[in-house]
Amino acid sequence: MSYILKVYNSDEVIVTFGPVIIQNGLADGEFLKIEGETDTTEEVVGTDGEVAVSRINDSRATATILLMQTSEHNDQLSVFENLCRNAKGMVGAIQPFAILDLNGRTKLFGANSWVQKAPDRSWDRTATTNEWTIRIAHLARIDGGN
Repeated sequence: MSYILKVYNSDEVIVTFGPVIIQNGLADGEFLKIEGETDTTEEVVGTDGEVAVSRINDSRATATILLMQTSEHNDQLSVFENLCRNAKGMVGAIQPFAILDLNGRTKLFGANSWVQKAPDRSWDRTATTNEWTIRIAHLARIDGGN
């Protein structure tokens, strides 16, 4: 039996938020997480055991990006967080968000996203990480393999 060698390289995961292309300055270990707001389906069972499955049409999601405190992308994301906080009608704050995994076939995209929360800050003897929260109104996704 022959086996195929698969390779994953975190340097080949590209994250974009509007004009910001995040390919460096990422935290050690886990640096990106996507969480859907709701399950895709919900089911209800009747007294007689009949099951009804309902599709939940909620494709909202939250992206969490962990950056080193030294990353220039903190400055760039901070601009958009300030637009969310201060711009009338959040003009300029709503941006497209995308993840492309060049290792394989995973692609995620949302046309309307914004910085929901700036990172909580702390300082330490060594460099720490900043956790940015991005909300995505409608996430389209293909969760492929490598």
